[in-house]
Amino acid sequence: MDPEQCLENTSATLRAAGCVSAEEEAAELIAASGGDNELLGELVGRRSTGEPLAWLVGSVKFCGVPIQVTKGVYVPRWQTEALALEAVARLPERGLAVDLCTGSGAVAAVLSHYRPQACVIGSEIDPVAAACARRNGVQVYQGDMGAGLPASCWRQVDVVTAVVPYVPTGELQFLPRDVTAYEPTRALDGGSKGTEQLVRACQLSASLLKSGGSLLVELGGRQDLLLKPFLCELDFHDFESHHDEDGDLRAVFCRR
Repeated sequence: MDPEQCLENTSATLRAAGCVSAEEEAAELIAASGGDNELLGELVGRRSTGEPLAWLVGSVKFCGVPIQVTKGVYVPRWQTEALALEAVARLPERGLAVDLCTGSGAVAAVLSHYRPQACVIGSEIDPVAAACARRNGVQVYQGDMGAGLPASCWRQVDVVTAVVPYVPTGELQFLPRDVTAYEPTRALDGGSKGTEQLVRACQLSASLLKSGGSLLVELGGRQDLLLKPFLCELDFHDFESHHDEDGDLRAVFCRR
């Protein structure tokens, strides 16, 4: 089968399975198969059931940086890119950044890519995700939230980024099929209001950040209304809410 026909056939199969960007995904799967038609068929079959594309091809581009994504690890989303780039803008050239719940290490890797002289570290409770982040060049301290972070971090950090679980437990059922069927619930479930881990991240950040340091936290819905009073009690200020192109809340940025 010639390349053009292969792309057309693969795209048609993915489109029938409900893949929105069928042609782009087909091209990635064809490249990952390396000309092995049997392997391509397997990859297409797995993608058709909803298995994340990044797991099948082994990586995803995030802020222009290739990020390895191991099977079982939450796939970084384009919606988080604005947070990562804002963190880059706030991180001094030789500053110190901590990425809480680093997952694959995507945000930390972007910080290191654009601020190569800065010190960027991550925290992650899941050993599979921590190993994945290390493959992306991230220095990871494994533990629950900030457990295991070196004492030298306290009151010394310029930027804290936190993409923690924030989906309310009752709303997990409304997430896309491939997310609920494959990706780790632990990386998504934020408790009854979705704010349990957000609150913990804010508390920890208040102890990590130096005066004038920035916290950038991902959230959704109207969680900013729940979180901002709590952040004010922790002496955070200069709040900025980031919304995506559809007007949906994606993150809150603030300073200590």
